[in-house]
Amino acid sequence: MGLVPKTSARLLALLSLLQTRRHWPGEDLAERLRISARTVRRDVDRLRELGYPIATVKGPDGGYRLDAGSQMPPLLFDDDQAVALAVALQTATITGAGIGEAAARALNTVRQVMPARLRRRIDTLQITAVERPDVRVDGSVLMALSAAVHAGEVLRFDYAAQAGVDDGGVLRPPRRVEPHHLVARGGRWYLVAWDLDREDWRTFRADRITPRSPAGPRFTPRELPGGDVAAFVSARFRGSGGSGEWPCRGEVILGLPAASVSLYARDGVVEELAPGRCRLVLGSWSWAGLAADIGRFDADIEVVGPAELRDAFARLAGRFAKAASGPPVTRSPFP
Repeated sequence: MGLVPKTSARLLALLSLLQTRRHWPGEDLAERLRISARTVRRDVDRLRELGYPIATVKGPDGGYRLDAGSQMPPLLFDDDQAVALAVALQTATITGAGIGEAAARALNTVRQVMPARLRRRIDTLQITAVERPDVRVDGSVLMALSAAVHAGEVLRFDYAAQAGVDDGGVLRPPRRVEPHHLVARGGRWYLVAWDLDREDWRTFRADRITPRSPAGPRFTPRELPGGDVAAFVSARFRGSGGSGEWPCRGEVILGLPAASVSLYARDGVVEELAPGRCRLVLGSWSWAGLAADIGRFDADIEVVGPAELRDAFARLAGRFAKAASGPPVTRSPFP
């Protein structure tokens, strides 16, 4: 009886692996589970007895395949999968996909078919997602974009003007793109695509997209600059093209301890020079933005370089001085 819990856990792990890939060589399963090939065969037989349709693939690359079928028993989850599912569904509201209510219902549905032990575990995992996205995207739009990416089909869509920007009522032709990636960043969804009319890579906000049908012809995927979609999107938001570096980067000496500055320096480099004094190398999308970022440390600042950063401080100093010399405010306009 002492072997039952271990065997049950191993069967769950085996079932979990079979669900992740179309085909598993027996040797790979044995290596992942740290058991012998003979034990793998016995465990596969046990799962078949439980009703799971597992096919044996013959030949040099033989192994096992989990087939879908109408007689498939309810899905089982191990502890890690249950926790991952609960976290994902409870934090769905911050994705901006507009699926918060559906995610709550899905978690309740899945919870009902879990063993009592796992139900108790996910019930103790209560997460409150306090961050809310600036905008929400219709789920049908995300599905249409994702389907076009998956099928490798040219996508046609209308692209709304940015909020607060007057396009003069001009009727613009639909955009034509080769969609490559649908990504989430900072509570918003973006489509990374090759723009056929502009012959360049573009990043489109999904909440401003209205897909048109039918879809266009299939295309051969292009190589994304750098090959890494996360690095590509980060570089675009930094305004640095494909290099991944900030377009504006400067060096200053601050009258603060390095430990205090490093907490808020993001990807900057902080070097301690003396007690209460450190060197900071930081980047930003503009020189004025970089100067403002450094100014928030509320400390004495010595600009090491370049000259563009020093000029940006001078411009901001003039603006701040003008703002400070305005007429006194007798009463706050805010309640």
